[in-house]
Amino acid sequence: MASATSDATTGQAQEQAQVPAPRPAPDRTGGPRLSRTADNGLKIVIVGGFGVGKTTLVRSVSEIRPLNTEETMTRAGEAIDDLSEVSGKSSTTVAFDFGRISVDARTVLYLFGAPGQERFWFLWDRLFSGTLGAVVLVDTRRLADSWYAIDRLEHHGTPFVVARNDFGDDNHTDAQVREALDLPDHVPMVTCDARNRTSAKYVLITLVEHLHALSTTARESAQ
Repeated sequence: MASATSDATTGQAQEQAQVPAPRPAPDRTGGPRLSRTADNGLKIVIVGGFGVGKTTLVRSVSEIRPLNTEETMTRAGEAIDDLSEVSGKSSTTVAFDFGRISVDARTVLYLFGAPGQERFWFLWDRLFSGTLGAVVLVDTRRLADSWYAIDRLEHHGTPFVVARNDFGDDNHTDAQVREALDLPDHVPMVTCDARNRTSAKYVLITLVEHLHALSTTARESAQ
């Protein structure tokens, strides 16, 4: 009996030894899990009016499955939110969107997409806390919707760039948009397609380069 028990135990041990080690869980692109070596996280906020494409930009550029706090829009909200320019929109962000993209092996950008409706603007000041920089995403058909975002960023002293989301019918020149937004010459402005990963990445690259230039200027002025 002791010999039979010993043989069974040995067989179980051999079977366990042959079980391959579990592989890292893939991310949403099918690649290996993201490296944990990153030790420099930079917080970036994506702001703008209702329906300008903030959630879309975060989704298109994030290398992880984005965290979204979207809820289905109801008829009750029609009395509160202006849906005249976003009639096809069926869901909306009620807290924030979150994504991540790596700059290099040790530096990552953490992306926070702010809700666009006026009734959720009270969340913005908290989202701005600890923010290194911001992207103001605009729809040139509704430029007035971007004024509040720019005002709050300037109030907090947060550097930002402006990204014109291309909806296919933009006939405004850069000069016209800058004048409408009262945008200083030193604030970069680019055109993008928030649905396109390469285009969305270019917006973030523009912001990082802007932040680096501001940092270099401040350092040289302090010397």
